[in-house]
Amino acid sequence: MTRGPVRVSVFGKTDLGRARDHNEDTFLVADLSTGNASLQPEVRCHEVGPRGSLFMVADGMGGAAAGELASAMAADLIYQHMATAWATDADVSPARFAFRMKEAVELANQKIHTYAFEHPDVRGMGTTVTAAGVNDGDLYLAQVGDSRAYLVRSGEAIQLTKDQSLMQRLVDAGELTEEEAEQSERRNIILQALGPDSRVKVDLTHQPLRRGDTLIICSDGLSGLVRREEFSALTRKHPDLSALCSALIDLANERGGPDNITAVAAHFDGEGLPEPGTAENVGHSVYHLQDRDSDAEITAPPAEPPAPAPAAVPPPRSIGGRGHALLVIAVVLCLIAIVLAVWL
Repeated sequence: MTRGPVRVSVFGKTDLGRARDHNEDTFLVADLSTGNASLQPEVRCHEVGPRGSLFMVADGMGGAAAGELASAMAADLIYQHMATAWATDADVSPARFAFRMKEAVELANQKIHTYAFEHPDVRGMGTTVTAAGVNDGDLYLAQVGDSRAYLVRSGEAIQLTKDQSLMQRLVDAGELTEEEAEQSERRNIILQALGPDSRVKVDLTHQPLRRGDTLIICSDGLSGLVRREEFSALTRKHPDLSALCSALIDLANERGGPDNITAVAAHFDGEGLPEPGTAENVGHSVYHLQDRDSDAEITAPPAEPPAPAPAAVPPPRSIGGRGHALLVIAVVLCLIAIVLAVWL
């Protein structure tokens, strides 16, 4: 347990970009201890309570209003589960908090998948999600897709998430450098999202927080155009989080803004956090749940308020961009496997 309070300042902003006619991104910030999900002053600056805080970015896909619906459902469903199942859980351990986050993302996937199956006009819709939960002095991230989280500490920005994408897989295999992956025309092909399949593999990671840390969560409309070192430079230049989010989005728009752009920034301070050290391991660090927090528990979740019924959805256009990428990913992977087999 921390020895004093942990204080967080947070702000979020989303932008249409320069090329899209509607915004499929969604973000959410919430104080889980008070049950307040908003950008009201009491949430923008609050002390992390016994149930923690939640920040989230979701990037929808699917054509017409389907992507917008998927990302909004994801944010609402994940928050509602944390605001009910976690808020009333007798076990308030950090491990339980992490489990509830993973569970919330998996349940959101199931409900989005079921909704799309029952409504042919939005069938095939999906969304990425990166959810960041703060419990005591620790940060937990639950990710599906390629929306990223960066931690700016002592003037350096470090990526905490790992893209679930074709390019990242090739980088991990040593077939591409990170620079080559960033320039590839296939950099937006993701390997999974909430909605298209009945099950997803949530990447659950953990990072201890330090005094002065700034967390930035963003959609690929931002991370695809702004370099990692620019996140740290702009964080130093703009201590006000509203100005920081605006500066990040403005930079992406100056570089063409081909996609929707969303950023959530949170700054952590307080006596409950230690000062940053000189030899700390910061980055993508998988959090392993205890055996008792098994996937079997998800089959009987606590009752939740249903997601609000959407307004009438116009017929979808032909699915392009990342929605199309999800449909052809199996073919692309097969071709890569054949090429690698020839090389070997």
